[in-house]
Amino acid sequence: MAGIYIHIPFCKSRCIYCGFYSTTGLELRQRYIDALCHEWLLRQQELKESLDTIYLGGGTPSQLTDKQLQQLFAFLPIATTEVTIECNPDDVSASYAATLAQLPINRVSMGVQTFDDQRLNFLHRRHTSAQVLQAIQHLRHAGIQNISIDLMYGFPDETLDDWQRDIDAALALQVEHLSAYCLMVEEGTELYRRYGDAGVRRFEESKEESERQMYELLIDKLTANGYEHYEISNFARPGYRSRHNSSYWHDVPYIGLGAAAHSYDGQGRQWNIADILQYIEAIEQGCIPCEREELDEDTHYNDRITVALRTSDGLDLTTISDHHRQYCLKEARQFLADGLLTMNGQRLALTRKGLFVSDMVMSALMLV
Repeated sequence: MAGIYIHIPFCKSRCIYCGFYSTTGLELRQRYIDALCHEWLLRQQELKESLDTIYLGGGTPSQLTDKQLQQLFAFLPIATTEVTIECNPDDVSASYAATLAQLPINRVSMGVQTFDDQRLNFLHRRHTSAQVLQAIQHLRHAGIQNISIDLMYGFPDETLDDWQRDIDAALALQVEHLSAYCLMVEEGTELYRRYGDAGVRRFEESKEESERQMYELLIDKLTANGYEHYEISNFARPGYRSRHNSSYWHDVPYIGLGAAAHSYDGQGRQWNIADILQYIEAIEQGCIPCEREELDEDTHYNDRITVALRTSDGLDLTTISDHHRQYCLKEARQFLADGLLTMNGQRLALTRKGLFVSDMVMSALMLV
């Protein structure tokens, strides 16, 4: 089963931590939607399997008008199980939620980040904590029964009690899915420019132990409340794993449409140019402005290590070559003995202890 990712790069304003390609040039929205539809016409033959999922990510897809969303879905094939749109809470009015429910969309992912209004202001988020509850109520009333929210921890001066209040507030919403990420200072963002190189290093070092405690608390609280910890940063109620994101972790092909969107067909990776005007102009000329990288067996093995081991399912050793399986098992021996990895049949997975040093374990299993 395959998926389609559609990158909607428009934002009303930029958050200081975001490293994804985006633009505040909202006047380009209609030309961009026209280009997306044209790109799909140019690439639809790439869809070799039945379509399982569609994911509209960003940027802020909820900055599209109702008419633009309707135009987009009039061109796309219908996914069989899951169609997700990312939204900002302040964009979700009662009428907007009703529009989503009339489209093939059956899953909404909202960037909540925190329920502390001062921290929301620090991040340059547009919404308030009160608007999160209002958005959830609008979506439920419209019939959307699969809602995911994103949370963030590791803020400057954040305490464990602060983080517990955020988790408790999230649990009170009774959403089906929750993703949680530690605040990282990525190069090229406004947050990075504020700190500078030395400041970034000090910030990351200062929160290393508190970050671990916050992650422990997150796992304990969510699993105690019935959520399955199925990927390093993702938790779901039974039956509500993100099918689209799971395709990335389980080596399933997907097509990426739009500026800066990535695609994968099992043999290689492809990515469109990260420039909205150049993307639009090329598509209008009937060209797809992209680069491609063919994957050799070693690169494919390394990719499998870095994505499959993020999941509770782990790496299915029967899906890799004998050569890579033998190498992997040899390198994994000490981690198995130390309780950082576990073997269940032919599946190699991180233990809870291993989650906290996952980057180190994965690096050791990869071919140099």
